[in-house]
Amino acid sequence: MSGALAPWLVVAGLGAFHGLNPAMGWLFAVALGLHRGSARVVAWAMAPIALGHALSVAATLLLFLALGTVLELALLRRLAGACLLAWALWVLRRGHPRRVRVGMTTGAAGLLLWSFTMATAHGAGLMLLPALVPICFAGSHLPHLATTSARAFLVVLVHSGAMLATTAAVAFLVYRVLGVAILRRAWINLDLLWASALVAAGLWLLLA
Repeated sequence: MSGALAPWLVVAGLGAFHGLNPAMGWLFAVALGLHRGSARVVAWAMAPIALGHALSVAATLLLFLALGTVLELALLRRLAGACLLAWALWVLRRGHPRRVRVGMTTGAAGLLLWSFTMATAHGAGLMLLPALVPICFAGSHLPHLATTSARAFLVVLVHSGAMLATTAAVAFLVYRVLGVAILRRAWINLDLLWASALVAAGLWLLLA
C-alpha cells in the first residue's frame, strides 16, 4: 500500500510546492486584491489561476501519455528525464522563457492565460513525470491511452487541488497579515530551488 500511495503523495506535495511559488499565482492574486482594494478579488483570482495551471499540467501529461502508448517504458523514462534536465539547464542559464504580460485590469480569461503560460514556462507538468510513470504505467509497457488518461486526470485533480489550497492560503495570509513587504525580508532564490527540483526529478527518472 505504501508503495502505491507514495506517487500520489509526491503529486500532492508538488502541488503544494507549486502553490508556494509566488510565480505560480498567489503574488498576482494579492497584487490584484491590493490594486482593487478587495479581498473578494483575491478569492476570485483563485479559479482562473488554478484552472490555467491544471490545463498546462494536463497538456504536458497527455503528451507523454500519448508517447507512452508507442514507446517502451524504459525509453519513455529516459526521454522524460532528459527533458527535465534540459529544462533545468535552460532555467539556470537563461531564466524562464518570455512571459505573457497581463495588467491589473485583466479579466478571468487573461488571468487563465497568464497562469497557463507561467506553469508551462516553469515546467510544472514536467516535474510531475516521475510520479506519473508509476501511476499510469505500472504493470504495463504499452497501456491503452484511455486507461492512462483516466489516471492522469486524477493526477491533475489531486495536484491542482493541493496547488489551489496552498495558493489560496498563502495569498490570504500575505494579503491580510504579512503584507507584500515580506518578500523583501524573506526572499528565497526560487529559480535556483525550482531548477534543483527539476534536476532531482530528471536524475530520478534516468537512474531509478
